[in-house]
Amino acid sequence: MRQIWKSFRALYFASLMMLIGSGLLSTYLALRLAADQVDGLWVGALMAANYVGLALGGKIGHRLIGRVGHIRAYATCAGIVGAAVLGHGLINYLPAWIILRMIVGLGMMCQYMVIESWLNEQASPKQRGLVFSGYMIASYMGLVLGQLILVIHPQLGPELLMLVAMCFTLCLVPVAMTRSIHPAPMRPAPLEPLFFMRRVPQSLTTVLSAGLIIGSFYGLAPLYAAQQGMSTEHVGLFMACCIGAGLLVQGPLGKLSDRYDRAWLIRGVAGLLVLAALPLAIFPNVPMEVLFAVGFVASLLQFSLYPLAVAFSNDHVEGERRVSLTAMLLMTYGVGASIGPLVSGVLMKQFGSNMLYAFVCFTALILVLRIRPKAVTNLHQVEDAPLHHIAMPDSMSSSPLVVALDPRVDEQVVQDQMQTATEPEPETPTEGEPQPDAEPERVVPSGEGVVRPVAVVDTDVSAEPQEARPDAALDASRDVGVDRPL
Repeated sequence: MRQIWKSFRALYFASLMMLIGSGLLSTYLALRLAADQVDGLWVGALMAANYVGLALGGKIGHRLIGRVGHIRAYATCAGIVGAAVLGHGLINYLPAWIILRMIVGLGMMCQYMVIESWLNEQASPKQRGLVFSGYMIASYMGLVLGQLILVIHPQLGPELLMLVAMCFTLCLVPVAMTRSIHPAPMRPAPLEPLFFMRRVPQSLTTVLSAGLIIGSFYGLAPLYAAQQGMSTEHVGLFMACCIGAGLLVQGPLGKLSDRYDRAWLIRGVAGLLVLAALPLAIFPNVPMEVLFAVGFVASLLQFSLYPLAVAFSNDHVEGERRVSLTAMLLMTYGVGASIGPLVSGVLMKQFGSNMLYAFVCFTALILVLRIRPKAVTNLHQVEDAPLHHIAMPDSMSSSPLVVALDPRVDEQVVQDQMQTATEPEPETPTEGEPQPDAEPERVVPSGEGVVRPVAVVDTDVSAEPQEARPDAALDASRDVGVDRPL
């Protein structure tokens, strides 16, 4: 592991600085609006705008990297993100903040894509698991350290925005100074929403619920803590404690996931989350000690849902479709994380701050009711299932290219589906020279798709044939007692 850290320390440092800035910015904006007596709807809208930017950045990032290369794309986005961060200090108009927040999310997604491409390029197949773990640790540590800065500097002045901009400037240094040849650009992984809604609907339901819960947490937990009467220092400690729980739970969660049925684990974790968050949902005000303890336990559970859903879905999807699966899961998570802060923000505005955890309880309860382990047919379970559990970062700290680092995905499949050679720009022919025939355009999957949660059915594996024909899937599902999509 020491050799891994030494080999990839520059990219890990870049990830660390990015997440320090991102985590600090999210909490700072929530506390700043709370200090100005702005209701939770605006705070939720800011976090939703960030996730919309992250979703858009996945598509724009591919084009930008393909056009100018990894280093130029990274430097461009780092500069834009730094300028957008400082723009929050120059403008006090909230609709403008929403646009700036979207720009920050868009630029950060492109930066994630560059770093993950580089990690995958330099990691040998045997090192991918360890390289992936180091990336996860650096990401979570950055989010935690971003909260702890508020303990050292509790004043909500423009100095914090300058510090965030400084982090995004420093994260540029290791990438700009690299002596490595930048990796080949990757094209977007194709989305197959209808196929995955029929094949792994319970996994998509879990990912959507995780997005609703965690998106609301990142955006509105600082506001909730502030409305509980906490000082800025204590809000920073509370957020650091909760995010740190997400890192600590990954190890024990992996052992449980590899040993027990994952559908039952998802249902059990969701049920425990309902019970854990219930005290904060019922009581408008709780003592600080109770808030820290209950918040830590609830975070242990809420940060477990997404990795479990990813592992569960990989157990029932063939290796050649796991690149598309990862893109679909991140898209579904982004949809939930964009909606969650808006809904919980409205509830907090109308009924009080404890509605944040009431929303968490309600979402987790729906998940308990929707996950039915006995409905899993296991018809398409892969031969070596359950696959080894890998803690997957969500779209707050990763991009669709994170699939290239997942050791469960065959590297050759990634290369075949996402790798594309950089084509030189055509030279302008001089007058009198014969002009070569133009090559036909290659149609590259755009990765666009619409996630419709209402189409989720009640089984994680429908009896669909291996060739994945939608019409045959619906006919065959009647033979095994699988509900048809709504």
